[in-house]
Amino acid sequence: MRSLVRLLAVLLLCAEPALAWEYWGGDREGTRFSPLNQITPDNVGTLVRAWDFRTGDLDARAPELMKRTKFEATPLFVEDSLIFCTPFNEVIALDPGTGAQKWRYDPKISTAQRPANRYVCRGVAYWVDDRAAEGAACRSRIFTGTNDVRLIALDARTGKPCADFGNGGEIRIDAGMKLEWPGEFQITSAPVTGRGVVVVGSAIADNRRVDAPLGAVRAYDARTGEKRWSFDPLVHDGISAGHSNVWAPMSVDEARGLVFLPTTSPSPDFWGGQRPGNNEHANSVVALRIESGALAWAFQTVHHDVWDYDLPAQPTLARIDTGAGMRDVVIQPTKQGFVFVLDRDTGKPVWPVEERAVPQSGAEGEKLSPTQPFPTHVPPLLTQRIRATDAAGMPGFERPACETLFGQSSNDGLYTPPSTRGTVIYPMTGGGVNWGSAAFDPVNQILYANVSHAVQIVTLIPRDQAKGFNPPPGHDFGRQEGTPFAMTRAVAKSPLGSLCNQPPWGETVAVDLKAGKILWHSTVGTSEDLAPLGIALRTGTPLVNGVAITAGGLVFTGAMDAYLRAFDARSGRELWLGRLPVPGVANPMTYLWKGEQYVAIGAGGHSEAGTSIGDSVVAFRLPRAGEGASLWSRIIDRPGGRFTVKAVAAGLVVVVLVALLWRWRRRRRMRSA
Repeated sequence: MRSLVRLLAVLLLCAEPALAWEYWGGDREGTRFSPLNQITPDNVGTLVRAWDFRTGDLDARAPELMKRTKFEATPLFVEDSLIFCTPFNEVIALDPGTGAQKWRYDPKISTAQRPANRYVCRGVAYWVDDRAAEGAACRSRIFTGTNDVRLIALDARTGKPCADFGNGGEIRIDAGMKLEWPGEFQITSAPVTGRGVVVVGSAIADNRRVDAPLGAVRAYDARTGEKRWSFDPLVHDGISAGHSNVWAPMSVDEARGLVFLPTTSPSPDFWGGQRPGNNEHANSVVALRIESGALAWAFQTVHHDVWDYDLPAQPTLARIDTGAGMRDVVIQPTKQGFVFVLDRDTGKPVWPVEERAVPQSGAEGEKLSPTQPFPTHVPPLLTQRIRATDAAGMPGFERPACETLFGQSSNDGLYTPPSTRGTVIYPMTGGGVNWGSAAFDPVNQILYANVSHAVQIVTLIPRDQAKGFNPPPGHDFGRQEGTPFAMTRAVAKSPLGSLCNQPPWGETVAVDLKAGKILWHSTVGTSEDLAPLGIALRTGTPLVNGVAITAGGLVFTGAMDAYLRAFDARSGRELWLGRLPVPGVANPMTYLWKGEQYVAIGAGGHSEAGTSIGDSVVAFRLPRAGEGASLWSRIIDRPGGRFTVKAVAAGLVVVVLVALLWRWRRRRRMRSA
C-alpha cells in the first residue's frame, strides 16, 4: 500500500510543471526535487559528458577581475532553453541538447564598481503573462538583478529587453542614500514572481558602518515595472542600525499569495550595543502578502545577532507528514545547522522550539539576548561545539598551533559572543547550511542539505586601535564605523593552510523530518584540486552550494574539487563522479530533453574559496549506442587519478634513469677491466 501511495505521488508530480525546472529552486516551492527517474543508482555510473559550454569570460576578462568572481548560477529549463546568468550578469540561453548558444544579453555592468560580495549572479526568474496573446513579444519573461542594482526584464525566447517594462526594459534601484563606493549595494540572488508581481532583494556590504543603506525588499508590477511596495525587514524604533536585508533566495506560495523572505542580521554584524532588543524582523523568516507587501507573520531564528548568523538559505515550502496528519510548512535551515519547521499560514513552529540560556560574556556596552531559540524535534545537521582537543593537523607541528589558537580564544560553545581576545565561531559564518539551501523529497518525506564544518576566529578591535590597523593575511577586516569596535574574521587554519578542525569539512546530510532523525551523513569532496600536487585526501570540502534530488533515487552535488557527484538517496553511498573543468560551486539541476534526462551544473570556481576559476556550464546524460567512458578516462577522472598517473609516470622515469645510470656505470667498469 505504501509503495502504491508513493507511485501515485510521483505520477501527480510528473503531471505538474515541476518537470521543467522553471525556478531557481527547481519548483516554485524551492524543493530542488525532480520527478525524473531515467537516471538511477543502477545506471548513474555510466553517465557521459553531453556538452561543455564556455561563456568566454575567462578569455575576455582580465585575470585580476576574474579573481573577484563566484560562478554560482543554476540554469532554468524554460522555453526549450537552458537560461542562466554569468557573474557579470550576462544572461545566456543554450540549446538543451548540444549546449550551443541561442541568444545572449549583456547589461554591460561597470567592472570598476568593486562589489562588496564579489561579482556573482545566482540565477534568473521566469514568468509568463497569461493576459498576453500567444506568441506576443515578452509574453514569457526572464527577470534578472544585477551587481550594479538594476532589475531587467527580457523576452525569454529572444533575450531582447521588454520595452514596456520600466525604462526600456530595466529599473534602476535607488539605495536611498549615498554609497561609500558603487559596490556597497548590489543584487546577487534571483528575483521571484507571483500574482503578476516581481520581488527583488539586495546584498549590502557587511561590517562597514552602522549607518548602512536600508535593506528594503522591493516589488514591481511584472508587466510595467511600476513600483508596488517596499518592505524594510528591520524595525528601527529606538535602535541604531542600517539594515537587515534579504540577499538569499526567496520563495513564493502562489495560491496563498505569500512571499517568504529569509532576512539577515542587522548592521554591523559583530557588536550591537546601539541596537538593544531582539531586532525584529532581522534573522527571521518573514511572510508578506505578495500583492501589497503587508506583513502576514514573522518568526525569528536568532535574537540580537552578533555572530552573522543571518538566514542564507531559501525557505523550502513543503507538505509534510508531521505524525499528526499532513501539513503545509516552511522549512528553514540555518548557518548553525538548525532546521526550523513552521506552519505556512501562521509561522508558528510545528514542533516545539525552546528558548535556552546562552553565554553572556559580551564586549563592553553589548546587550545580548539571554536566550536563543533551539528546535527540539529535528536534530542539528552538524556538531555545534569545538574544543581545543578537537584540533587537527600533524602532531608536533600543526596540531599544537591549532590547539593554541582554539585555547587562547573565547569558546563557551554556540553563541559565545565576540570579544577582544578573539572568539571561536562554530559553525562558522559561512555555515552550516549556506545559500545552496535544502532539498525535500515529497514522496519519501526526506530533507537533504549540504553542510560545512569549519571554524572562524572573530576578534573585536577597540576603536583607538582600529585606525591604520593592518590585518594579518587571510583576515577579513570590518571597520564597523559608528561602534566602539572594528573586527577581524579568519577561518582557523594550521601553519600549512589546512583547516584546524578534524575532517570531514563538508557533508551531505539526510533527515527524516517526521521521525526527527538523521538518516545518514556522507563526506563530499577531496583535497585534489585544493592541495599541492593534486593529492586527493577524502577530507570533504566546505560546501556553500546545495543539492538536486530526483525520483530516480539520486542526490547530485558539486564541491570545491572539480567533480559533480551522485549519491544514493537511501544510503548516502557515493555512486558516480563526473570530472569538471574547474570546481562546480553551484547548485546542479536536471531536465528532460527529447526523451533523455540530463544533469547540468555551472563550473566556474569560487574566488573566495581559493579554487581555480573558469566559465563553464557542463551537462551529463546516459550514453547512447556506441558511447561510453573509456578505460583511460575512468582512471584519470577518479579523485586523485591524475595525481596517480603523474606519480606512476614519474616513477617510471626514475626507474628508467636508474637503469640507464646502472648500465652506463657497468659499461665503464667493463672497459676499465
